[in-house]
Amino acid sequence: MSHALVRPRKDTEKPAADSRLRLVVVGAGGRGAAYAAYAARTGRAVIVAIAEPDPRRAAEARALHPEAEIHDDWRELVENPPRADAVIIATQDNDHVQPAVHFADLGYHILLEKPMATSEKDTRRITAAVRRTGVMLAVCHVLRYTPYTSGVKQIVDSGRLGDIVSVEHLEPVGWWHQAHSYVRGNWRREEEASPMLLAKSCHDLDWISYIIGRPVRKVSSFGSLLHFRAENRPATATDNCLDCPVENSCPYSARRLYLSCLGDSDRERWPLGAVTAARTPEGVEQALREGPYGRCVYACDNDVVDHQVVALEYEGGVTASFTMTAFTPFTHRKTRIFGTRGSLEGDGVRVTVTDFVTGEEQTHVLGLDGPDAGSGHGGGDERLIDAFLDALTTGDASHILSDPATSLESHLVAWAAERSRLTGTVETLTG
Repeated sequence: MSHALVRPRKDTEKPAADSRLRLVVVGAGGRGAAYAAYAARTGRAVIVAIAEPDPRRAAEARALHPEAEIHDDWRELVENPPRADAVIIATQDNDHVQPAVHFADLGYHILLEKPMATSEKDTRRITAAVRRTGVMLAVCHVLRYTPYTSGVKQIVDSGRLGDIVSVEHLEPVGWWHQAHSYVRGNWRREEEASPMLLAKSCHDLDWISYIIGRPVRKVSSFGSLLHFRAENRPATATDNCLDCPVENSCPYSARRLYLSCLGDSDRERWPLGAVTAARTPEGVEQALREGPYGRCVYACDNDVVDHQVVALEYEGGVTASFTMTAFTPFTHRKTRIFGTRGSLEGDGVRVTVTDFVTGEEQTHVLGLDGPDAGSGHGGGDERLIDAFLDALTTGDASHILSDPATSLESHLVAWAAERSRLTGTVETLTG
């Protein structure tokens, strides 16, 4: 398969002397802005066009990428496509499919924020489009790219643990992160985004399959929206945290969360950046009073689950259990891997390997601190962009750690788990 790196708007257009890769950005929110900023900082790429409907974010993008055309609708770029190598698509989840299909048809390689789409049908449409057009697709499963994951994968593949028999994996969403993103924020309602398991945990389902190295064959799942419900609201609570008499004793105080971000550059970027551009107490409180992020967590219109467990059986009989829960500190994932010759316990930075022959334990520091978007997902964001730019430069898709079919699988597993959760069935996936 060949991949043309420059796709000119007109046959008569002369190639630019600038040798940097040319990227288009669709959606300059938190994820799109972060990917674009790092790509530009490498010196290997330049952002030539940005589509962002929010005026504040568009203005920020213009300041960071002065060479870029700024548009408020990605369709304008489809109608008059700039000469570019690839597009970064980081719109809201339910707005992924149309730009992905259209830009694939134009011949752009694609970096697509996860989840790929909010329905199985649309995810398959994207997969079919990139296959039909021959463009490369990198889904932003950033956990695959972290130094920690590379180290764990190396240990597993080396045979030190013997044959993998089972895996336990925990995603500790974090009490305040759940409130920010999945109770007050953009991913609070399934109809406006996607099921919680897909929006938050397709990362993890993908990660477990990557480590085990086998496809999922059976899935069952349980979970619900247990806590963030109107019946759990304290009797004297008000609709907004700023007026609430129990705010000081509430774990989910918006005032406490967002004011505590001030002065911390990573936390000002996220989560505060999703709330307001203000960097003063007065500005933050104004945003909390006027916007959705000051709402009482027991008086929101959220419907996604706040806890879920998934049981998985892989080809060959290997099993795994996955737990996603809001009610934890916000920290790295925790994993236990059980093999026939040894076991591994990891916390996202360190792993301890126990050798069943000698009984010895060895601890290795593999990862970087910073599990969140504000600090780059433990190095995963930067390594993802590096891999994507390497693939564009060489035309070799193997730099991307998951092909379209592999990315599709993790989404299909998430939907199978949702069907199981809702119907009480054990779902079977075929190859």
